[in-house]
Amino acid sequence: MVRKPGRMYRNLAKKAYTRREYMGGVPGNKVVQFDIGNLQETFPNEVSLVILEACQIRHTALEAARISCNRWLMKDIGRANFRMKIRTYPHHVLRENKQATGAGADRVSEGMRLAFGKPVGTAARVTSQQKVISVFTTPQYIEKAKTALSHGSHKLPSPCRILVE
Repeated sequence: MVRKPGRMYRNLAKKAYTRREYMGGVPGNKVVQFDIGNLQETFPNEVSLVILEACQIRHTALEAARISCNRWLMKDIGRANFRMKIRTYPHHVLRENKQATGAGADRVSEGMRLAFGKPVGTAARVTSQQKVISVFTTPQYIEKAKTALSHGSHKLPSPCRILVE
C-alpha cells in the first residue's frame, strides 16, 4: 500500500480518535526525542515556532521538522548552547480504508461508503497560535535559532511564524 499524501490528513474533519486501549495495530510513534540539546542548563531566551492555522500534524512531519531543526542547531550553535523541546504529542490515530491498487483494481475495490478504516498512523491536533517547537538559547544565538526553526517550518502542513520571547 502506498502512503497517502500529508494534505489528506491536514484538516480537522472528524472527532478526535485517541483511545488506544480499544484498538489494535496502531503504528508506533516516529518522533524519537521530545527534548534535545543541553538539558541541564537554563537559557534566558526562547524562540518558538507558532502554527497560524488549526490543523493536524502527522508524526512523520513532526519528526522531519525535529531532524531539520536539530541539524541546523548542531551545525551552527553546538549541543551545549541550546535546548529544543517538541511541545505537541501525536495522540490522534489516523484511519484509512485501504483499497486495492494496480491494474484492474477498479473492479475489485469498489468498497463501502463511509467505511471505518484501519489505523495507519498518528497525528498531533494543533490550534491556531499554538507553539509546536521551542528552542531555548542565549541572546547571541537567537538569529541562528530562528534560521533553524524556519527550515523546520517547511516540513509542517500549516503556515508558521517564529516568536522570540
